[in-house]
Amino acid sequence: MNLAHGRLAALGRAELTLLGRNKNNLFIALLMPVMMVFILRSSVSGIGLDDLPSGPAAATLVGGTGMVLMLVVYMALVSAYTARREELVLKRLRTGEATDLEILTGSSLPPVVIALLQVLVLSVGGAVALDTGAPERPLLLLAGVLTAVVLLVPAAALTTAITRNVESAGITTLPFFLLSAVGSGMMLPTEVLPDPVADVCAFLPMSGAMELIRSGWTGTGGAYELAGAALNALAWIVISVFACTRWFRWEPRR
Repeated sequence: MNLAHGRLAALGRAELTLLGRNKNNLFIALLMPVMMVFILRSSVSGIGLDDLPSGPAAATLVGGTGMVLMLVVYMALVSAYTARREELVLKRLRTGEATDLEILTGSSLPPVVIALLQVLVLSVGGAVALDTGAPERPLLLLAGVLTAVVLLVPAAALTTAITRNVESAGITTLPFFLLSAVGSGMMLPTEVLPDPVADVCAFLPMSGAMELIRSGWTGTGGAYELAGAALNALAWIVISVFACTRWFRWEPRR
């Protein structure tokens, strides 16, 4: 167990060093989420309270939390996994003692830690700046964030199967990013969507985790809704992990 922890720590440190050298990924990880929060604030400020009962400030924090996770975990990891694959780093690592799970998990540690820290800063600073107060259900908010992370890491690994190189990562990540941002309640709260559309969007991969995050911030959602959100997230996690083990590519695409 200690050896496994040591390998994970070593992989995480190496990935953190590489992340610091890549200005593009560093910008996405550190500055892009902050910019997206301001954009979200502007987009929801014109929505009336009848369509947005939780208020624009709470909607901003909910959407901002989702955006941080999508940008820092999902999009940054797709670029990182693709770069390591094309540089034959992943192939060399598989010849050592580290298991496949350790390699993928260790490489994901820096983006995941950065995302969690940004969510913490957003939760504290955003609550003070927007005068929303603390999350109504902090443990539920934490559960939603961790659920999203567990889903997005294999989703990022799976996306690399159709990503030829780092330059194309911005294109291959766009469909899932836009689908989640619009349909799972990040850029637009689900309350403003027509009921038939909202019902369909509830089955999207990130919708379950976002429902948990929303309930954590606002205190809304009964046991039935939360159980459905948890089952949705669990189903997509299982699907993503299975697909990742089947189609993830360890060697460069030719």
